[in-house]
This record gives sequence, C-alpha cells and structure tokens, in this order.
Amino acid sequence: MVYLIPLLSVILGYGAATFFSPKNKRNLKLLLAFSGSFLLALTVSHLLPEVYHSESHSHGGHDHAHSPVGLFIMVGIVFQIILEYFSKGAEHGHVHGHETMHHIPWSLFISLCLHALLEGLPVSQHHDMAWGIAIHHFPIAIILTTFFINSHLNRTAIFIFMMVFACMTPLGTILSEYLPFVQDYYTEISAIVIGILFHISSTIIFESSEGHKFNLAKLTAIVLGIILAYFM
Repeated sequence: MVYLIPLLSVILGYGAATFFSPKNKRNLKLLLAFSGSFLLALTVSHLLPEVYHSESHSHGGHDHAHSPVGLFIMVGIVFQIILEYFSKGAEHGHVHGHETMHHIPWSLFISLCLHALLEGLPVSQHHDMAWGIAIHHFPIAIILTTFFINSHLNRTAIFIFMMVFACMTPLGTILSEYLPFVQDYYTEISAIVIGILFHISSTIIFESSEGHKFNLAKLTAIVLGIILAYFM
C-alpha cells in the first residue's frame, strides 16, 4: 500500500489535468497550501524526532553542541535549492510559461525524479509519510501536466514523463528496504530528506497565494493540514 499511494496520486493528478483541464488556480493553491502544511507537520512530528533519537542512541545518549544531524538537514536544504535551479521550482508547483516544447525538458525531468526518489526513502520506516508525499504530489502532477499540455509537448512524452515521475517515490521506498548502503546510513539520509522536505513544504506554504499574503482560506487549509498530520 505504501508503494501504491504516492504512485496513484500522480496518476490521478495526471488524469485530472488531461481529462478535466482544471482552470481554478485558487483551489489548486489552497490544495498546495494544505499539502505543504501536512507534509511539514508529518516531517516535524515523525521524521525529525526519530533522526535525533537515533543519533543520541548511536552516541550513547550524550548531547553534542554541534549535531551531525543538523548539518545533514542543512545539506538537504542546500541540495534542494540546487535541484530547483534545474527544475525551476516544479516540486512546489512553480512552473510558468507557455512556450512550445518539442522534447522532454531533461533538466526538469532528472531533478524532479531525483527529488521524488529521495522523498520515498523514509517511507519504508514511516508509512504515514506515504500519505504526505501523495497529497503533495497530487496538485504538483496537475500543475505539471497542465503546463506541458499548454506548452504543446507531445502527449506521449507527457505520459512517459508523468509515469516515470509517479514510479520514483515507490522506487525510493524499495531501495531503502533492500540496499544495505541506505540501511547503514539511514539516519544521515533521512536527515538530508528532512532538509529537502523542510524547504519544499515551507516554500509551498509561502508561495501558494498571490503576493505571499495570508488569507482566511489559506490559513484554514494550513491548519487543517497540521491537524490531520497530528492524528496520523
């Protein structure tokens, strides 16, 4: 089930954009705000305590003034910033333009797939994260597919792009279960993923309304995301 949930969310988003062509950007931005807060709350309440607990366990319970986990979280934030240089912020729905495309934008494709692959790594240990990533990917899939359709990218290329993107998070989960390297460095890798999720979710929250202004609808979506994550 943890493999299927993120996979199906992208497929559903692709289908919604292809067959229904949603035009209401406000609803999409509210969904983005909800997904950002939900993902952030899950990260803070599930992943973050675990990596610090694992670190203190591995050091015999001693406190350290400079935590390696904190460093790896910062590495994740910086790494996500680098990825966004190539993806133009597609991970949080920040795609613009309607120029005609004649082939798959490879820099966008590779960076987005790498991002989705890394997101799947902690899911093997934290099944609840599958829901957070799925809710995060659903509006992103709608926005990306709509962007490609408006850019007149070949329909077959759009389908291939989105299906490969859909498979990346489940693939990350599978790798984390069977690759000894991932298991040996699970705490460090999880800390990097936390940094990635911190950057992505906070950016979504602050970018999901015009002029970076908060309004009641957006605030309600954010609070609902936090409450839902609390009960997961």
